[in-house]
Amino acid sequence: MNSRGTDGAARHCGRFAPSPTGPLHFGSLIAALASCCDARAAGGRWLVRIEDVDAPRARRGAESAILAALERYGFAWDGPVARQSERTGLYAAALEQLRSRNAVYACACTRRENASATVGAGGERVYPGTCRDGIPQDRRARAGRAWRIRIPPDPAESTVNFRDRLQGPQSQDLARDVGDFVVRRADGLFAYQLAVVVDDAAQGVTHVVRGADLLASTPRQIFLQRALGLATPAYLHHAVALDRAGDKLSKQTRAAPLPDDPLPALLAAWRFLGQPLPAGSGWPASIAEFWSHAATAFEPARLPPVAQLPAPLDFG
Repeated sequence: MNSRGTDGAARHCGRFAPSPTGPLHFGSLIAALASCCDARAAGGRWLVRIEDVDAPRARRGAESAILAALERYGFAWDGPVARQSERTGLYAAALEQLRSRNAVYACACTRRENASATVGAGGERVYPGTCRDGIPQDRRARAGRAWRIRIPPDPAESTVNFRDRLQGPQSQDLARDVGDFVVRRADGLFAYQLAVVVDDAAQGVTHVVRGADLLASTPRQIFLQRALGLATPAYLHHAVALDRAGDKLSKQTRAAPLPDDPLPALLAAWRFLGQPLPAGSGWPASIAEFWSHAATAFEPARLPPVAQLPAPLDFG
């Protein structure tokens, strides 16, 4: 349920939503710290959601390790931890809403068949609409069916414009750059784009703070929000951390897990985000001292307005 302030406006609510595919790393810490401090500095709520909608990629024990690391680093969240694996009924209801309006359609195309499609401005293959008017005869015997949302061909309807709180005005023509994208996969799992939209709305999230690597998917989420009649949160996409090879820190690039000692890593993440340090030396002397400052001193305007930055070489 969405909580509201005394003036009736929705209270600021942020979230951190890691996938349980491995331990938290420095890139994860940046995202968690930025989203948490943005919410706390505004007097708002901060939620933790485990994005395990892609069940085959989840690793045993990863969720408990993530939550333990957040607690060790001094993060405190509001309310119980949400899990996408427990919310599939909400996603199914959203899909049915779209189906009832003929806003989605079944697709029997394979990834290999789409591999030769035109590449959009963002580097993704643009779905050519093969099954948009019905599954072709030569593909009807296939058991698997994905569901795709229909993107209007008219740029006036397919173009999504929004202002990112850090990156400024953004615009994407979904018909030209993405095409009809998947909202439920052929294996029956719901796509991230649909799940995250439903979750943010159901949890009353008003402000999404996350890495700039997700900026390109935001227009898809806004399109789905409008199609489902859901509110659009304010978005802020901060710089992502790069390793020595110039790749984004991630579980896929085998980024090192967060060190056991929280203070050096917290301070390195705070500096990475361009945030103000108290005068004098010896700060912070404790995790509590770090958080008492960070929760009130965070200034989004001081975030580096770039998409990526090198991670510090040593903070542990």
